[in-house]
Amino acid sequence: MIAIIDYGLGNVQAFKDVYSRLNIAATIAKSAEDLNNATKLILPGVGSFDHAMTKLDESGMHPKIEQLVIETKTPILGVCVGMQMMATSSEEGRLQGLGWIDATVKRFDSEKCIVLPHMGWNDVSPKSNSELFKDMDENIMFYFLHEYYFDACESSNIEATSDYGGEFTCSVRKENIFGVQFHPEKSHNFGMLLLKNFAEI
Repeated sequence: MIAIIDYGLGNVQAFKDVYSRLNIAATIAKSAEDLNNATKLILPGVGSFDHAMTKLDESGMHPKIEQLVIETKTPILGVCVGMQMMATSSEEGRLQGLGWIDATVKRFDSEKCIVLPHMGWNDVSPKSNSELFKDMDENIMFYFLHEYYFDACESSNIEATSDYGGEFTCSVRKENIFGVQFHPEKSHNFGMLLLKNFAEI
């Protein structure tokens, strides 16, 4: 069962709707007890880094999620701010991140004549052997909405890149931990295929 973590941020129903169309079992988790039967997790997120970390702590699900991800090695997909929370810290706030991947979240350099936030469709270039991007053709595009990007310390954790005033990491993986900066739930066919691929990992 895929558990979509509802801690008050992110359009959890959109993920549920995608999996309903795919005939893949998924549930919305609002408490630690709701996570008991989870075989995969999705951590969505919108807004600011500190607010997201605070809301996750207030939900009471943080310890259970840590147990599932770190001890049980349950696959998890972080989306947008949900991915950024997996880093150690962010320039956007003062709180510590989950620290699952050695990375810092940084703000785009607005002096590079780019408009912030980065909003709209953009090309994505994945690794050739990426499980998340399996069966996608060469013209891969996803929908983005963000001002901050994930700066991974280890290149081995980078799953895909995109370009906005320069190349940046838009997808990461470390063992059972996956993250995407874009919104697959808003990315039509490519997003549906990515969520299907995650369900099959």
